[in-house]
Amino acid sequence: MGGWRNAVQEAAASKPLFLTIYTTIIVGIVATSFYVFSAIYSPSASTSTQSISTSWLSSPPLSQNGGSNFSNNISQPTDKASQPGSNQLKTIWEAPPSNSKMPPLESFKLTKELVGERAKDNVIIVTFGNFAFMDFILTWVKHLTDLDVSNLLVGAMDTKLLEALYWEGVPVFDMGSHMSTIDVGWGSPTFHKMGREKVLLINAILPFGYELLMCDTDMVWLKDPLPYLAQYPDADILTSSDQVVPTVVDDRLADWKQVGAAYNIGIFHWRPTEPAIKLAKEWKDMLLADDKIWDQNGFNELARKQTGPAVDDDSGLFYAFDGTLKLGILPESIFCSGHTYFVQAMYEQLRLEPYALHTTFQYGGTEGKRHRLREAMVFYDPPEYYDAPGGFLSFKPSIPKSLLLDGEHNLESHFSLINYQMKQIRSALAIASLLNRTLVMPPLWCRLDRLWFSHPGVLEGSMTRQPFLCPLDHIFEVNVMLKDLPEEEFGPAINIREYSFLNNPLLPQQVKESWLDVQLCQEGTEDCHASSNTSRPGLLRFPKNSTEEMFKTVFSSFKDVKVIQFSSMQGAFYSFTDKTREEKFRNRMKRYVGIWCCVENHTPGHIYYDMYWDEKSGWKPAPPQTPEEDHPPF
Repeated sequence: MGGWRNAVQEAAASKPLFLTIYTTIIVGIVATSFYVFSAIYSPSASTSTQSISTSWLSSPPLSQNGGSNFSNNISQPTDKASQPGSNQLKTIWEAPPSNSKMPPLESFKLTKELVGERAKDNVIIVTFGNFAFMDFILTWVKHLTDLDVSNLLVGAMDTKLLEALYWEGVPVFDMGSHMSTIDVGWGSPTFHKMGREKVLLINAILPFGYELLMCDTDMVWLKDPLPYLAQYPDADILTSSDQVVPTVVDDRLADWKQVGAAYNIGIFHWRPTEPAIKLAKEWKDMLLADDKIWDQNGFNELARKQTGPAVDDDSGLFYAFDGTLKLGILPESIFCSGHTYFVQAMYEQLRLEPYALHTTFQYGGTEGKRHRLREAMVFYDPPEYYDAPGGFLSFKPSIPKSLLLDGEHNLESHFSLINYQMKQIRSALAIASLLNRTLVMPPLWCRLDRLWFSHPGVLEGSMTRQPFLCPLDHIFEVNVMLKDLPEEEFGPAINIREYSFLNNPLLPQQVKESWLDVQLCQEGTEDCHASSNTSRPGLLRFPKNSTEEMFKTVFSSFKDVKVIQFSSMQGAFYSFTDKTREEKFRNRMKRYVGIWCCVENHTPGHIYYDMYWDEKSGWKPAPPQTPEEDHPPF
């Protein structure tokens, strides 16, 4: 399933590229849907928030040259064992003195001694990445330290990240990869290289004799996992999964007999046992012998060589791989995927406390992952994110009960609900553009789930409620909204924030206290006129269907107000005066929305959302009937 998580990487500004993207998605459906279908339809499946430092943005340069590849940059274990389990770990976030020099690169080499310095109770927690994921890594570390967990290490795949983390006071080691510092797309050669680095890293650390909790950078810890993992001392490996149908309703390990979905290697715990070391070596050899094998598929192929029998009657562990390895599957409800957390809210329905959140099952690439974590208010942004130049614009969405709750949950009712919300968002984006403000997106409600393959609306057997609060990337192309589109073609950029932004504890007091409520009214009624005169402090009555010039004239008096919140967007904006600007705005809007996927028994089954659906007489939600129709609405 992790192979699908970035299926929609980046919508393009031209039809050919957009068609290429969606053609890729369709082709990928057949190749990548095996595990979800097996999970749902197989017989077995039926049964304290403070802001972190941002000095890393301008760290001093690293003078040393990079080393060789990662596999050659690891010191093998020595006869003299380090002393694990020390509680006297070096303090994280304690930056080196600003007048100090960067230590030699050699001092960041991965050694048994380095791991021993950070291990506690013989456990080390590790993630790794390149500089493009610096903010994810800082968030990952911050969550652990907030939980009073500090036995962690971060592997740097480029010297830029190593240097930045060092100056932040984060324990880091050099992986010697010296990869590009930019984001790499899912499925790219660089992406696959990163997967192989993970396998090499596991093979390097296990012989040191420490338990290893290996994590992807696009996940966060919400609760200290170590006491939970310690409950299963006999397990060689404990792994998360892409299971979307619940197999247990409490905090026990998942019922391995019912887990048909892929074992997800974004969160998994290894003990330095003989069976685990053997599996790690075979996994490494498999990947190095064939560069086309995706690391997660390789792990699943090896681990599933044998499944069962159960190790005992109670633990939930079972024999896997070669019949000697004891494997456990972490419960899907509290070691959450992007689906069980954001779509199903499974932990909430079962009244459980989640341990982890992994941003799988999403549609906006790295930008989409970041936005998901922001929606959940678990991402740590620098202070300036919460006090943007120009201030913020928000509005209270209005949804009739009939659109949200009445009738069947089907294509027609889903699109009616989405289109109603989309029209309000379109007006809000226009006003935000005119006032040069950052739009706080409203919460979005969906009746149907979005997936990469045909389905009946929601996954059968899942706990998805209808309607449900759906992530922004279910409807909008988040990566396009955050992309720098050429202003000459698409007009001024419009910055956005997540729907939970104004409720985030990190929002500074000066923003909370600088607030103007705008109450839309019918022109001609009492105190309703295009004027900056407020009826009472903090409240402005403003006429519906106002033009570009009316907005600019009235709200120029409130340019220093941090937050302007409209009581509604129904009839809030009439038109642009500048028709050239309007055309550029329309070009931008048409690229902001994505697709719904997918109708059963129809190829293609996806349906394009259309920001200007209301301008097309008789518009109906239907998949393309011909190849010529299979393109977004531009």
